[in-house]
Amino acid sequence: MNGANLRQGNCWDNAVAESFFKSLKTELIYGNKLITKEKMELEIFEYIEIWYNKKRRHSALNYQTIEEFNNQNKIYQNVA
Repeated sequence: MNGANLRQGNCWDNAVAESFFKSLKTELIYGNKLITKEKMELEIFEYIEIWYNKKRRHSALNYQTIEEFNNQNKIYQNVA
């Protein structure tokens, strides 16, 4: 990606990422026992792919999961 494609000055650009990392740290990392790097990588992968994307409801998506939201948008794209 070249610099010309980057948007600047939009305060909402980082809001979703910051919210995700806060949730990740609060729900998974803080209070977790010391584990190996490989085990933590697996825990983070499972958190993202199994919990965060498929089960966790998001207020920004009208309390749908990311998977539900994406599936709904696919239906609308097929109709149009």
